[in-house]
Amino acid sequence: MADVSHHRTDLRGHPDVSEMRERYARLLGERDVVFVDGPVLLAGLYLAVSPWVVHFSGNTDFAMHNLILGICVAVLGLGLTVAPTRMYSLCWTMCAIGVWLIISPWVVAGSPDAGMIWNNIIVGAITCLLGLVAAGMVMRSRKAVT
Repeated sequence: MADVSHHRTDLRGHPDVSEMRERYARLLGERDVVFVDGPVLLAGLYLAVSPWVVHFSGNTDFAMHNLILGICVAVLGLGLTVAPTRMYSLCWTMCAIGVWLIISPWVVAGSPDAGMIWNNIIVGAITCLLGLVAAGMVMRSRKAVT
């Protein structure tokens, strides 16, 4: 009978070992801000349902405003998870949405109540902060590459 046992060797002698290491490092380097994806998604989902949680006192325009922006932020969070390389350039968009959320109760609602104001200030600050963290990590990783 033929000897069919396979002797396992390590990859140190493999001709493509340096290329494999570089590819592995590149794949790991793309996921610097993985801890931001989930909170962004949760902030977006909360923003979308917040008109019904906080009871926006019948202001349907502002409820639709928060629903649409909440869906946008949640899609950004999903995009950060699914296609991080392409979506991290949109981190500054989250900052802009966060700032808009802070000032929108007075612009969109006209005469907002305290629940609407505090809800949007807190969610806007969180969204802006997460956008700044993600953008800072992207800038740091790009700086390290060059």
